[in-house]
Amino acid sequence: MDFQPSERCVEFKERLTAFMVEHVHPAEAVYERQLRESGGAGGIHIQPPIMEELKIRAHEAGLWNMFLPDPDHGAGLSNSDYAPLAEILGRSHIASEACNCSAPDTGNMEVLHQFATPAQKERWLQPLLEGEIRSSFAMTEPDVASSDATNIALRIERDGGDYVLNGRKWWISGALHPHCRIMIVMGKTGGWGSDPGPRHKQQSMVLVPLDTPGVEILRGLPVFGYQDHEGHAEIDFTDVRVGAENLIAGEGDGFMIAQARLGPGRIHHCMRAIGAAGRALEAMCARAVSRTTFGQPIAMRGNIQDWIAESRIEIEMARLLTLKAAWLMDTVGNRHARTEIAAIKVAAPNIALKVIDRAIQVHGGAGVSDDFTLAWAYAHLRTLRLADGPDEVHKLSIARRELMPYIPREE
Repeated sequence: MDFQPSERCVEFKERLTAFMVEHVHPAEAVYERQLRESGGAGGIHIQPPIMEELKIRAHEAGLWNMFLPDPDHGAGLSNSDYAPLAEILGRSHIASEACNCSAPDTGNMEVLHQFATPAQKERWLQPLLEGEIRSSFAMTEPDVASSDATNIALRIERDGGDYVLNGRKWWISGALHPHCRIMIVMGKTGGWGSDPGPRHKQQSMVLVPLDTPGVEILRGLPVFGYQDHEGHAEIDFTDVRVGAENLIAGEGDGFMIAQARLGPGRIHHCMRAIGAAGRALEAMCARAVSRTTFGQPIAMRGNIQDWIAESRIEIEMARLLTLKAAWLMDTVGNRHARTEIAAIKVAAPNIALKVIDRAIQVHGGAGVSDDFTLAWAYAHLRTLRLADGPDEVHKLSIARRELMPYIPREE
C-alpha cells in the first residue's frame, strides 16, 4: 500500500493551496458580507458576486471538476489523488463550489456520467460540468426512516409516455440555490400489487426540472439555526409529470444507482471533514498561544496540550483510514472497499467534531459566535453523521461483515 501522491496530485495540491491562500480565504468574509447584505442569510437566496469571481479564477487555473475521474470531462484523477485535494477544499466552506466540486452536484454529475442517455447528458450534464447550473438530489423523506432506502414512499407511476410523481421529500440540499435547475428524484416504480418483486428493485430515479408544475418548495430547513444560501428544502410533489425519457437507466435501478453514487461521495465528505478539522486545530493552537490566564499562556496548560496532541493523532488516523479506502476503491473496486468506506463515514465526522469542539472551548465565548468559523463548522459537520446514512447504519454494516465468518451456514 503506497500513499505517496502521484506527480499530478502533487502539482494539483500546489496549485490548489496557492489558490486557497491567494483567493479563497480572503474571499470568505466578503462572501458572508455580500450574503448578509442581500438578505440571503434570512432565507432570500442569492449568489454572492464574489463566488462567480472565484469560479472564473478556478476555471482559468485548471482547478475545475477535479473530482471527476474521466479525463474528457474532469481532471482524470483517481480517488487516491483527489482525496488530498478534497481535504484542502474542506478548509473553507466556499472552496468546493468555487471549483465546481461541491455536493450534491458532484454525485449527480457522476450519476449522469455513468448512467444517463446521450440526450440527458447533453441537456443536464454538460451545463453542470460548465458550472452554468446547479442541481439537487431528492431521496430523503419526512414520513419514513430514510436510512433504509427501500423505505422511500414517493410514487413514480407510468402513464403513457410520462411518469407521474406524488410524495414529499426533505433535506434536499441545493434545491434553494439560485442556480438550481434540475433534481434527481428517487421514488418507487414498484412494490405494489400482487407481485411486488425484490425490495431493492422497486426504486427508480428520474430527472425532474425544478420548475415542473406540481413541484412545490414548502420551506428551507435550517441547520442549528443556520440557513445555508443553497438551502435544504422540503418539497411536495403533486401529480408532477415528466416524460419517460427522464428515467435514468431503467425501472428498478434506483437503489443500484444510489449505491454507486455514495462510494466516491463518502471519500469527498470525509476528506473535507478532515480539512475542516485541520483548520480548527490550527485555530486552537493560535488561540492557545495568544491568550493568557493566571499569568501564563493557556497553551502551557496540560489539558490544552493534551487536546492539541490528541487532535493531531486523531486527524492523522482519520486521514490514513480514508486514504486506505480510496486506495482500495482504486485497486479492487468499491465493493471490496465496503467496510473501509463505511468505517470512514463513522470515523471522520466524529473525529472532526471532537477537534472542532476542543477548538471552540479554547476560544471561549468567541468560539460559539460568528466571529470565527468554528460554530458554523460544528453545526454542519454534525449533520454529516446523518447525511449519506447515519453512523448506526454504517456500524451495522461493518458488524455484519465482521460476524459473517462466525455464523454457521445452513447446509
